[in-house]
Amino acid sequence: MKVLDKTISQLTIPTPFAVGDTHVYLLKGDKLSLIDAGVKTKEGWEALKTQLNELGYAPNDIEQIILTHHHPDHIGLIEGFPRAQTMAAHRNAAPYLTRDEAFFAHYEQFFQQFFVACGVPGALMPSSGELRGTMHFAGKGQLTDMLDEGDTLPGHDDWHVIETKGHAQSHLSFFRKSDGAFIGGDHLLHHISPNPLMESPIGKETVRPKPMLQYRANLMKCRSLAIQTVYPGHGDIFSDVGDLIPLRLHKQEQRAEKVYAFLQEKAQTPFELCQQLFPKQYENQLNLTMSETIGQLDYLEDEGRVTETLKDGVYVCDAVK
Repeated sequence: MKVLDKTISQLTIPTPFAVGDTHVYLLKGDKLSLIDAGVKTKEGWEALKTQLNELGYAPNDIEQIILTHHHPDHIGLIEGFPRAQTMAAHRNAAPYLTRDEAFFAHYEQFFQQFFVACGVPGALMPSSGELRGTMHFAGKGQLTDMLDEGDTLPGHDDWHVIETKGHAQSHLSFFRKSDGAFIGGDHLLHHISPNPLMESPIGKETVRPKPMLQYRANLMKCRSLAIQTVYPGHGDIFSDVGDLIPLRLHKQEQRAEKVYAFLQEKAQTPFELCQQLFPKQYENQLNLTMSETIGQLDYLEDEGRVTETLKDGVYVCDAVK
């Protein structure tokens, strides 16, 4: 637990995931708000209660929950705050929070069809349980406030909402212009590069999102914000944003060059590229590795360096020479 200034404290919650601990933030203002809510485990709940107590609070004192995005390690404990009548997040978080069965059925159907079109063999096709992943670590709830780019946080007029889609289609970050403080969720992390993760179209959308392009655009948007200090969802607080963002962009471009080199040798399906990029991981981490592969292809296609053709129901990618 760290008191960062008179209005904001960082609480650290253990998770069972490879990413390690996750951070949530207690924000004082017209309302006492919790930004993100860790993961739904007994250990996580005890850690949260203990750190709140050290700050002189209990779960019953929390008046509002604000979410950076819908992933389980950020929404796990939202049900533990009986006085929190307000829950604010991007509208795309809503179906995950309510466990909308129609949404999940659409989500599963999209990935089944998309993976077939990417050349994934039937033996590796994820089950519905795999696609729902770790949602049993997530809390259930109902959004009361939909946050959009440029909004101020309810009860905290000095914090502005920045849309930072890429890692998630619900991802928001929060910026305080007066001192350049930035609550970044998983958008800006110092020790690792966040994975832009594939998701199905949401709501009335019919075209799948392109999270790598979103992630890059939102990194460049953040570069223009005069961010001084990043309070991240994982890892250390940091200030060298001016160095980090160009590094993240450059590393991604290097990975894209690797994909382009594979395609210069021969045209391939997205799955064949995934096998080459992640020979040791693709079988056990198909969603993650395919997200990365598709992201690089989206970037190269956007740059006009790759073409994608549907042949016999499967996408074949080729380098523009």
